[in-house]
Amino acid sequence: MKIPITFLGTATAIPTAKRNHTAILVQHSGNYILFDCGEGTQRQLRKAKINPCKLTHILVTHWHGDHVFGIPGLLQTLNLNDYRKTLCIYGPKGTKRFMQSLSIFYKKYKKFKIVIKEIGKGKVFETKDFKIEAMPMKGHGIPCLAYAFIEKQKIRLNKSKIKKLKLPGKLLAKLSQGKNIKYKGKTIKASKITYKTQPKKISVIMDTSPNPNCKKIAKNSDILISEATYLNKEKGLGKKYGHLTAEQAAEIAKQANVKQLYLAHMSQRYDKSEHFISKEAKTKFKNTKIAEDLMKIEI
Repeated sequence: MKIPITFLGTATAIPTAKRNHTAILVQHSGNYILFDCGEGTQRQLRKAKINPCKLTHILVTHWHGDHVFGIPGLLQTLNLNDYRKTLCIYGPKGTKRFMQSLSIFYKKYKKFKIVIKEIGKGKVFETKDFKIEAMPMKGHGIPCLAYAFIEKQKIRLNKSKIKKLKLPGKLLAKLSQGKNIKYKGKTIKASKITYKTQPKKISVIMDTSPNPNCKKIAKNSDILISEATYLNKEKGLGKKYGHLTAEQAAEIAKQANVKQLYLAHMSQRYDKSEHFISKEAKTKFKNTKIAEDLMKIEI
């Protein structure tokens, strides 16, 4: 199964003409999972031709405005569009208090259920198809989380082999569970008819100073989406404000055995010179790309 990822916003605290505030959408098995919800996210969804009412989860990395100011407007839009799902909102310590404060903007219109949970580390939630884990980040002044979307391994039937055997559905179901079957006096081994999928992993690291948990959350990711607020020459600013440089993000990708790195959350100061961000990162990790607003990829 292909996993679509849409970069709805890739800016830092100050947006630019081409970059909206942070928001990243991951889709899988009917779940539409939004990582952060910066100001203007609901309009970005429209531009990306994605119905906001398909959203099922919002995962907040931290409660700074450029990562969450889109929540009240999005909730109002869901109300006005007769959203009937349960929206689950997860985030670090303080999430319940912040959501209570934001409720003044949408509470009287609220027609649907919102579940709010605060996360420290470990499993955020799990379905039969995937799980999401979180790790605390450091240095940004408030509680921050990085997330990993981890697909579960599945047993799939080899269609060409199954077609030749012409097996009834109930036996196919057993094979897909990894069980051997008997058909017309013969034993058919699941191992000969099935194969295991290669699970995919997507990690999201936003506003943080370098710390060991970056490598842990990103380990063996197919895709790492990381902030790269500064170039290495502004490393001192990164340390002061709790941000990664492009070089530091690339070093994390390298150490974590990541397949592909996408850089986002670049300072507006590089709006016309983003090639320097890419160039610096590639000295440490070749498989680096710059994320753009409304870019869509699949893994």
